Amino acid sequence: MKKVVLTTLIMMSLNAIGQNVMSPELLWKLGRVTPLGISKDAKNVVFKVSTPSVEENKSSSKLYTIPVTGGNAVEIKDTKDILADKNISPDGKYVVYNEEVKIDKVLGKDFYPSLTKSDAQIYDGLDYRHWDTWNEGKFNHVFYKENKDGAKGIDILKGETFDSPQKPFGGDEDYIWSPDSKSILYVCKKKAGTAYAISTNTDIYEYNLETQKTINKTDGNLGYDTAPQFSPTGNLTWLQMKRDGYESDKNDIIVEFKGMKQNLTANWDGTVDNFIWSKDGKTVFFVAPIDGTKQIFSVNFPGLTKIAINIQQLTKGDFDVNDLVGFAGDNIIVTRTDMNHAGEIFSFNLKKNTWKQLSNVNTETYKSLTLSKTERRYVTTTDGKKMLVWVILPPNFDASKKYPTLLYCQGGPQSALTQSYSFRWNFSLMAAKGYVVVAPNRRGMPGHGVEWNEQISKDWGGQVMDDYLSAIDDVAKESYVDKSRLGCVGASYGGYSVFYLAGIHKNRFKTFIAHDGVFNTVSMLGTTEEVFFNNWDFGGAYWEKDNAVAQKAYTTFNPANLVQNWNRPILIFQGGKDFRVPIGQGQEAFQAAQLRGIKSRFVYFPEENHWVLKPQNAQVWQGEFFKWLSETL
Repeated sequence: MKKVVLTTLIMMSLNAIGQNVMSPELLWKLGRVTPLGISKDAKNVVFKVSTPSVEENKSSSKLYTIPVTGGNAVEIKDTKDILADKNISPDGKYVVYNEEVKIDKVLGKDFYPSLTKSDAQIYDGLDYRHWDTWNEGKFNHVFYKENKDGAKGIDILKGETFDSPQKPFGGDEDYIWSPDSKSILYVCKKKAGTAYAISTNTDIYEYNLETQKTINKTDGNLGYDTAPQFSPTGNLTWLQMKRDGYESDKNDIIVEFKGMKQNLTANWDGTVDNFIWSKDGKTVFFVAPIDGTKQIFSVNFPGLTKIAINIQQLTKGDFDVNDLVGFAGDNIIVTRTDMNHAGEIFSFNLKKNTWKQLSNVNTETYKSLTLSKTERRYVTTTDGKKMLVWVILPPNFDASKKYPTLLYCQGGPQSALTQSYSFRWNFSLMAAKGYVVVAPNRRGMPGHGVEWNEQISKDWGGQVMDDYLSAIDDVAKESYVDKSRLGCVGASYGGYSVFYLAGIHKNRFKTFIAHDGVFNTVSMLGTTEEVFFNNWDFGGAYWEKDNAVAQKAYTTFNPANLVQNWNRPILIFQGGKDFRVPIGQGQEAFQAAQLRGIKSRFVYFPEENHWVLKPQNAQVWQGEFFKWLSETL
């Protein structure tokens, strides 16, 4: 192994790019840290660093270890000898893995073997495409085999037209070994076609190696059951949402023991992102959004005792805790971000409540920059509630000057707006370009109680729009805000918000930018792939004429019905492989703007999905984003 101080990988001369603030070019040279776990000897953290190359239009990765107590990172070639493999059974006899299996006939040549050049696709139900890929009759399946060369794998879902790992984002976290090595537990939504598209009912199944029988461990729950893991004392634990079709339901920690299931977070007014057991099996540590950040919490496991369940918030500050990696003595190893810094690995001492940064992938780069400042602001909403609004100020901010200001509209719609670090919607970069950014924790965001989070469902164009306007109106009172130069930007539900606000803003904004936004709620229901989302958030289908809630979603809350009020320039980004908010949404919005004679631009990425992932496309995105603002704001 070759020893190297990892920060030298990202070092560059800022003189070469002629500035000391963040730029799109510099943003896409930063290393991206992914923790892989704690080494077998518990002395090191193992992690991966991916570094994008705009020139090559791809990323390259390297592996490293760093002492859990801090020190220099060491590059390694692989993790085979130093990192425990969760996919090897506890007794070492077997290995579990996943492969894609062709089962269904879908393609024209499946039905007509002689027509080998046909590119037809034939479907009898929904789920014909998902996220950014078309269904070709292939499914992810879990296999296991003896842990030796040449062993033959056994498909534990043989013949089943279901996916495990779950598509589109599931990985090997979707399956685990039982502690006794006698069974494999896996996450699966055992529904197909239209039933699949309208449901979120995943379950945790247990396959017994000896009997080759499978049982459903969570049959009684109708919503998501995910993230299975065993406690050190052998209790199966997972995350559970109760309601079918509601992807943003309260996420609770469930423990199965002695034939019973205990919900550790049932009476807590929050939702769990991820969790990890303490080594003694007495405490669960978890991450959850709270007041515009993501923090570490703990909850005790009382079992059959009469000890009360006690949830405590352990960390606090203007940062996000993301991954829970593992333990090292009294320290829990995590990744952490804030609006000015990409993720790095930290340790938090559970006894002293102190932090220590372990990895320093981008530290030297940030030291050379003048960074933005983030401020908390609490705004009273039109219904008398207190709303957190993040205000991000430009580097070298001068309160005596006036700055163009952007209202940022978060997507989701039920995703937290916290101290995260995006490589596209990067607040530090926007501020570095001279813009004040106003980012409200409007209705529909976790971290402010379940009621606040749920209020956006079936009310997309209601209170949340007042929240947006309350936020921008309040910040616009500041002398440093140029009230004649307000812009409104956002993606996904944030793009919907842009389209909707463009029709009701009463001349507040001078320009708009929407990325993959919902423009027409009627055609959105007709083309999106996860239909359960629209069913829940819109309250039903547009043809349900007696459903007043649904009719409001497709009429009053439909941005397409407000185009007659559009009167400002609008930039529209759209991914060609976005099946969540399909291409027609962006096309309809652009066509409407053009036919209305409104200055507008359509930036189309044929090979991108709901996100922009390719380095060169990301540079085009940033270039067009800031060019539009310079032209119109």
